[in-house]
Formats: sequence, C-alpha cells, structure tokens
Amino acid sequence: MNNQSKTALVSKATLWPFILLTSLFLLWGLANNMTDTLLAAFKKILSMTDTQTSWIQMAFYGAYFCLALPAAIYIKKYTYKSGVLLGLGLFAVGGLLFYPASILMSYGFFLFALYVLAGGLSILETSANPYIMVMGPESSATRRLNLAQSFNPVGSIIGVLLSKLFILSQLNVAEADERSKMTADQLQQVRQAELDAVMSTYVGVALFLVLVWVLIKFTKMPTASENEGQDSLKDGFKRLMANKNYVFGVLTQFFYVGAQIGVWSYTIRYIMLELDLNESDASDYYMAAIILFTVNRFVFTALMKYVRPSLLMAISALLAISLTLVVIFGHGMVGAIALVLISGCMSLMFPTIYGLGAEGLGKDTKLGGSGLIMAILGGAVFPVIQGLVSDSLDSIHLSFFVPACCYLVVVAYGIYHYKHKKEIASGTL
Repeated sequence: MNNQSKTALVSKATLWPFILLTSLFLLWGLANNMTDTLLAAFKKILSMTDTQTSWIQMAFYGAYFCLALPAAIYIKKYTYKSGVLLGLGLFAVGGLLFYPASILMSYGFFLFALYVLAGGLSILETSANPYIMVMGPESSATRRLNLAQSFNPVGSIIGVLLSKLFILSQLNVAEADERSKMTADQLQQVRQAELDAVMSTYVGVALFLVLVWVLIKFTKMPTASENEGQDSLKDGFKRLMANKNYVFGVLTQFFYVGAQIGVWSYTIRYIMLELDLNESDASDYYMAAIILFTVNRFVFTALMKYVRPSLLMAISALLAISLTLVVIFGHGMVGAIALVLISGCMSLMFPTIYGLGAEGLGKDTKLGGSGLIMAILGGAVFPVIQGLVSDSLDSIHLSFFVPACCYLVVVAYGIYHYKHKKEIASGTL
C-alpha cells in the first residue's frame, strides 16, 4: 500500500515539471523571509516604530489579497503555465524597482516595489499550488503539496542568509539616539549606504528570476486539468460559499498566516531585547527557526502516511500555543528557545490547511485556490495589530498574544476536519 502511495505521488511523466514548480516554492520562500528581515532593517535605517515598519507586511501581503482572484480568473481563461510566467515576471520587476526606490530614498517607493513583487508572488502561488495538486491523484494531493512546500523553507533559509550577509550586516552601528545627533548630510550618507545594501540584494535576486523565467518559458509543461468545462464565476462562488469545509479553511488560513508572519516579523526584535544582540547576530536565531521549520516540513510530510494531516495539524497548533505562552511570560534564553521552537510547529500548517480546504473542489479548484491565497491577507493584518499592541503596551512580549489567539483557530479547524472527513470527501459538507 505504501509503495503504491509513493508511486502515485509524482509520476515519471510529470517529474521534471514538478521539479521546476518546486523550485518556484523555494523562490517565494526566499522573498517572504527577506521581507521579514526588512522590518528590523527599516526600523533602524529610518528610525521607525513597530507600527510603522509593519506597513512593510501590509504592502506585501495586501498585494496577495488584491491579485489572487484576478490570477485565478487569468489562469482559468488561459493556463497554469501562463499564470506562472506572469507571476514570475512581476516578481522580477518588483525586485528591480528597488533600484529607483533606493535612489529616491523613499519608504513609500520601497513599499510600492514590495507591492509589485508580492503581487507577482500572489499570482505565482495561485497558479503553482493547485497545479501541484492536480499533477496526480486527488487522494495524494495534500501529501504532494506538502512535499513541494517542503522546499519553500529551503528558500527561506537562503533568504535569511542573503539578508544577514548583504543587508543586516551592512547596517551602521549607530542607534536612533546617535543618529538624532548627526547632521543632515551625515545621516543621509549613512542611510544611503544602508539602502544601497537593501537595493543591491533585491536587484540581484531579480536578475536571477529573469533566468528562471526563460527556462520555464521554453519548457513544455502539462496542461493538467485546465480544459474542464467552463463555468461562470458566479456559480463557482456559490458552490464555494456553500462548502463549509472550504469556508472554514479560508478563515483558518487567514488566521494562520497572520500568526506565522507575526512570529517571524518580531523574532529579531524579541531576540535583540532578551539577549542584548544586534540585528545581524539576532538573525542567527531567526535562521535557526527557519531551519527547524524546514526539517519539520519533511518530517511531517513523512508522518502523513501514518497519521491524518488534520490530526497532526491540531496537535502542532496546541503545542504552538503552549510555546507562545512561554515566549510571553518567559525571559532570556528560555523565551528565545521557545520562540525558535514555534516554527517547528508551524511547518505543516500552510500546505495542510490549503490541501484540506481545497479537498473535493473539483472544477472549482482554481477559483477556490485563489481564496486560500487571498487569505494570506492575514499576514498584512495581524502583524499590524501585533505592532500596535507592542507600541501601546510598550511590550513586545504581550504582543505575542495575537499569534497565540490565531493558533486557536487552527486547532479548531484541524478537529473539525478530523471529525467530518467522510462528509467532506463525499461532498456533503
């Protein structure tokens, strides 16, 4: 039985396209985690509050929300491959826009560049996630998506390394009080050098993306299930809104992504405070969290052959809540280790929620997939709330109550799907 499952996961005919698509999961993982480190970078470069820097996540994940549905309509009309190329192209353009943003030294322009870049990622994810799921039997779709998503945190590790080596390590040692005493010319020189480091890193990634775009453009990709009978968007929305499992899945994804981005966005700040480290050294703990996230993604994918994904997810979310409470009430190395360990619990959540929420959607998979990607808007909303809590209460510790509450929704959905698996599979729920 296990051998059959392994054979069905990825066939020989789709192996090369599967590998190409999996490389894209790595690339948007790289972009996501480079963005997380920008909060610490811009806080220092422009002397911002936590609330002000959280606009980076608002721009980034807000773009996901705005472009996911147009992406679904686009790939419904054309092909998965066309969606991948469009998304990858915008991803590259957004990275290149960091060049004029650094020349103008405009925070608003940087936010615009991030919006364009993330818009490309939204289209890319809306295309690639369902594409992976339909590259084999539906019975192994969640496992197949988890396998592809396992390479996403590999990109995250690369992203953190790039940020550490080429952005955070290039920040001037002068803190906000020292900068306030500088002359206008001195401050501008310091900021220009720091922004140039940000720019060159993103432009370098963008140039690499152009090469990947060319490779995919000239590779023959399977059409999968793109030629099913066309249906109106209105009818598709009606079916999706009547699907309780799908609606709960979208809501859960919204809360989960908010928790993930909130935890990662404020990891460096928390570590700096508790262990008295600078941005570059604190990023080592962030790196440890991403490595644990990566390793556990493969571990959980293997465990899903023996334990139902919904049950694994519920247990992991409960453990994440426990660790978050340690982060809130703990201090020093105890709090730092708990914060790192949370990432190990989160590793299976996004692809599992996506796979469970998309279960049984059939010809509505593309449209439904866009909703599950639009739910990434939680990554824009909850870090802002967390930043407001941190600033208003002057406590980064208490701000972690925000992701703790989000994990409760993940627990609820895991239990719900576990209890109603048969009805969901049969399409009666």
